[in-house]
Amino acid sequence: MKSNSNLIGQIGEDITAKYLKTKGFVITAKNYHSRFGEIDVIAENNELILFVEVKTRCANSIASPAEFVDRRKQQKIIATARLFIYNNSVALQPRFDVAEIITAKSGDFSDVKINYIENAFGDDG
Repeated sequence: MKSNSNLIGQIGEDITAKYLKTKGFVITAKNYHSRFGEIDVIAENNELILFVEVKTRCANSIASPAEFVDRRKQQKIIATARLFIYNNSVALQPRFDVAEIITAKSGDFSDVKINYIENAFGDDG
């Protein structure tokens, strides 16, 4: 059985996937795991492959959702993305995005705002 926070995270990922589809992207993978970490959503179009970290929080959270994607988390996502690109022979331009899913109150998805941050961080090497 999934915990409440896992369920909230999954709903946030589903909202992000729908958002990306409206922007012309195809969802390649969700919850892609490697020994380095996990990427919530991987999507692509003819030019880009997106590696998206989804953070779902309520509006009165102590910090913005993106602030929870610290440098350590970014490094795990980048290492996992490199492995994905290598294993799948991807020739598209990679981009690292963060999707902030903000709810009016915890667990209430009747009023949701998405703040989608393109190029939220980069691969410095």
